[in-house]
Amino acid sequence: MTKTEIEYRQVISVCKELFQKKNKDYGTSWRILRLPSLTDQIFIKAQRIRSIQEKGVQKVNDGIEGEFIGIINYCIIAMIQNALTDSTQMEFSETELSELYDQQVAKTLGLLMNKNHDYGEAWRDMRVSSMTDLILMKIFRTKQIEDNQGQTLVSEGVEANYQDMLNYAVFCLIQMGWGQQQQQQQ
Repeated sequence: MTKTEIEYRQVISVCKELFQKKNKDYGTSWRILRLPSLTDQIFIKAQRIRSIQEKGVQKVNDGIEGEFIGIINYCIIAMIQNALTDSTQMEFSETELSELYDQQVAKTLGLLMNKNHDYGEAWRDMRVSSMTDLILMKIFRTKQIEDNQGQTLVSEGVEANYQDMLNYAVFCLIQMGWGQQQQQQQ
């Protein structure tokens, strides 16, 4: 495994653990949400991160790390929802839900590895604030695609945007040294 894959898996492991704990608290209540609602949830998190980055001060104690985790988990939820468009199933066993989560992570990690090959891990030289802006740009692209009922002329669809947002959020946490710190604390 590459350094990036190890770090990626460390971050995702912590995100999945939180996802599973929230599933025990709330179940799969998120199944009621439509994709635009999930996109808006991601927007709220990214906007808060940008606001804190710009102001340099926050009044709510929760750090931006938690917001990046939220972006990751909401992106995965959105991709699960997108994959289950024709399903009315509301409840899933822990095993089923874990498999659905892992499937989306595996696809997104595969995309990351291909892009890392082509781009030479350029994200490692980017600022967290720039990646936050890219997440926001992807959100606005996704909203436009949603407003166009999923129709695009030459662009990728919503799933590719969710994957990119997920990957940028993971990159931000890696850049902040967060994944390794969390693994060392466990």
